[in-house]
Amino acid sequence: MKNLFDLTGKVALVTGASSGLGVQFAKALANQGANIAIIARRIDKLELVKKEIEKIGAPCFTVECDVSKTDEIVSMVAEVKKHYGKIDILVNNAGVGKVFPAETQTDEEWRSVIDINLNSVYYVAREVGKVMIEQQYGKIINLGSLHSSVAMAGSPITAYCASKGAVEMLTKALANEWAKHNITVNAIGPAYFPSEMTNEVIGSDEFKAAVAIYCPMGRVGREGELDGALIYFASDASSYTTGQLLSVDGGWTTI
Repeated sequence: MKNLFDLTGKVALVTGASSGLGVQFAKALANQGANIAIIARRIDKLELVKKEIEKIGAPCFTVECDVSKTDEIVSMVAEVKKHYGKIDILVNNAGVGKVFPAETQTDEEWRSVIDINLNSVYYVAREVGKVMIEQQYGKIINLGSLHSSVAMAGSPITAYCASKGAVEMLTKALANEWAKHNITVNAIGPAYFPSEMTNEVIGSDEFKAAVAIYCPMGRVGREGELDGALIYFASDASSYTTGQLLSVDGGWTTI
């Protein structure tokens, strides 16, 4: 029987891959046989990640890129295509988790969240989408959040929730538009996982109390617990699945 999750020969591009979930995603794809391209602003950290991926036995190509700048995105996509000849999988992982009370949040603070968490997801998908349309094949996985669906009692995360809620609808709209090109567009909605972005938050007593109330499993996610959803959406196992957000949240969004 064919292994539907085998990614041998596929080219996977992961944004925000210098730390946290981006690193985990790149490794998970490499473990399934994919050729990897990783991008982020911190090229020094990317080079360290590259060494880890090459130890797995997968080729890895790095490109320094600020996903808030469209000219850098265009250049980055061209570099990856030139290097590998194609792009089969895009993991739109880059994001920020900034917290601002809505009533005091400045225009600049609002835009900083929307620019990275929403606008860059569209810009990168748009440019990679052009490559995938030419190929008539592609798998796009956007990073939503449990906050694509729900907020958190008393927490000042309005901008974050707005950006991640919009990512879910962007995913649906692109899925609808590009289905005719044999491109699937889906999203993963993680709860809280240890990462450079979340470690300060999830270590607090206040957050632990919130998890005990709002997460039926009573804990944050563990390394590797997003891999199954990622590989499903990246592989031919999901050939008839598009426009979906899969929550990986310990049951958080059931309440």
